[in-house]
Amino acid sequence: MNENEGSTARDSDRDDAPDLTGDGWPEKFAEAKVRRGRPPVAKPKVSTTIRLSPEVIDYFKAGGRGWQTRIDQALRDWIGKQGAA
Repeated sequence: MNENEGSTARDSDRDDAPDLTGDGWPEKFAEAKVRRGRPPVAKPKVSTTIRLSPEVIDYFKAGGRGWQTRIDQALRDWIGKQGAA
């Protein structure tokens, strides 16, 4: 018999996890704040549709992942140079 043959479903019956039904655990779980998704931001980005030249898209996509973020940054830089916002 090798080491894998001795493993059965009964081995999983032994539970090494602590009993979370007593000693104040239910109260702690009830008080726990549930957090789902990304944390909220003060000024979230706005989803929109924009038509760009294929050359512009190809240029930014050639840089790999994050190409939309780079377009956003390029537009922010352009706005900064205009003296607005």
